[in-house]
Amino acid sequence: MSELPQSLVLCTCPDQETARKLADQLVAERLAACVNIVPGLESVYEWQGKVERDAEVLLIIKTREDHYARVEKTIQQHHPYELPEILRVSLDGGLQDYLQWIDNALE
Repeated sequence: MSELPQSLVLCTCPDQETARKLADQLVAERLAACVNIVPGLESVYEWQGKVERDAEVLLIIKTREDHYARVEKTIQQHHPYELPEILRVSLDGGLQDYLQWIDNALE
């Protein structure tokens, strides 16, 4: 397994354009090894006392935990939502060669 703990970061975006811009920036700045853009989500949530339903695009961001603070800051700075969804999921395993590839992409 890779030497440093790794994470998936989940972030919803309002549209494909926003998702692509964030993904490109995170990979270009070597904050993420890979970002999957998953269109076609429908989110149902309560916001300011009202149930909302919106079409969204999900980012699945592969990174290391030591990069998380910068990933979070980058998303907050460039995301159009007042309160963007940013969730970190720590990884405790996976294909060793893939985890090593993540490490190599971020160094």
